[in-house]
Amino acid sequence: MQHAPAAELQTTTGMDHRKLLMWLFLGSECLFFGSLIATYLLYRNKTEEIGIGPIPSDLYDIPFTSVSSFVLLMSSVTMVLALAAIQRGDRRGTQAWLLATALLGMSFLAGQAFEFTEFYRQGLSLDTNLFGTTFYVLTGFHGAHVSIGVLILLSLFVMTLRGRLTPANSINVELIGLYWHFVDVVWIVIFTLIYLVQT
Repeated sequence: MQHAPAAELQTTTGMDHRKLLMWLFLGSECLFFGSLIATYLLYRNKTEEIGIGPIPSDLYDIPFTSVSSFVLLMSSVTMVLALAAIQRGDRRGTQAWLLATALLGMSFLAGQAFEFTEFYRQGLSLDTNLFGTTFYVLTGFHGAHVSIGVLILLSLFVMTLRGRLTPANSINVELIGLYWHFVDVVWIVIFTLIYLVQT
């Protein structure tokens, strides 16, 4: 079975159709996260008015979350290095940077799990109040996106070990790179609006 020529993978815009689909997917994700963030911002101070359960200022540990955020942002750097490595045919470099990106993503997830546990111990659960519901749904969905990204990164890492990821199909690394950078940018927005801007 012969593979389609590279030219047939192009859209009329000259962009690979897989990359175009990824951009369309990320556009829909912007709307999804935008609605979750707007809902959180709308309801986070309603709890304060009715006095049920903890409020954001009672719980947030900005220094801890800042370190966790820095870890996730550094994973964008390692993702760029992984793409550069595969494009120049550096198999070992690709393996190292893909694994590093996945490990940084897992470190961020561990920090988020610790934060959720601490919040729960202090009385904030999904059904405590509107703040709890919107906070856990927003950050939980973001965590789910990071988890999916980590699984894909580990899959690509295994592909490099088996010699199935080469410069010829570096588009696979480029696509997960776009997804990973999107997840990081979304976290910057979440961290800024939810943790830093507490009005």
